[in-house]
Amino acid sequence: MLAKITSKNQLTLPKSIISSIPRTDYFQIEVENGRIMLTPVRIQQADAVRDKLATLGIDDEDVLDAVQWARKSKP
Repeated sequence: MLAKITSKNQLTLPKSIISSIPRTDYFQIEVENGRIMLTPVRIQQADAVRDKLATLGIDDEDVLDAVQWARKSKP
């Protein structure tokens, strides 16, 4: 099966190949012995949330404080 790379370095994978793997939007890409290896990867939303919290400098203690604050009863 052939696939052509475009002038923008884009490659369309044949439908028969894509339909034989689990649905995914991302692939891990590696080069091994001159071959391009694509491995389907599922990005976990929880990982994205953890990354965002780390970027914002929010740690476990901050989350616990927020939960305690939210659980306080209102007068």
